[in-house]
Amino acid sequence: ADVALLHRPFDDTAGFDTEELHTEGQVAILPAGHPLGTRAELRLAEITGLPDLPLPRWPRPDGTFPDGPGPQVRDHTQLTQLIALGRACAIVPQTGRAGLAEGLTAVPVVDAPPVTTVIAWPPHSRSTAVAGLVRAATAL
Repeated sequence: ADVALLHRPFDDTAGFDTEELHTEGQVAILPAGHPLGTRAELRLAEITGLPDLPLPRWPRPDGTFPDGPGPQVRDHTQLTQLIALGRACAIVPQTGRAGLAEGLTAVPVVDAPPVTTVIAWPPHSRSTAVAGLVRAATAL
């Protein structure tokens, strides 16, 4: 890839040139009607300790899944369906509130680390198209 959108602290940006685009807090996505869904804010310990709504397990780069009680997920659609069914919850960047599907609710997680979206590219790139895209992204 010529460029990538990455999210720190989750993605490793070592070896790339980067420009920061946006920093935001995180929210918990819960099934509508869950008792915690009516709260004004939550803490990480309240979300990670929910036995009835475990956090999802995403695949590692080698395709295997970490151990744990949460369901294995491979994409956002599958995740939102599992949350709506009351089988999982998730902690996502605050922009995850936009276009939230029916049957889901979002609550700010006040002690979750902020997430910074960066645009990244290989340091050896001399592409004028990449440079133009980076300039346009940072201007937004």
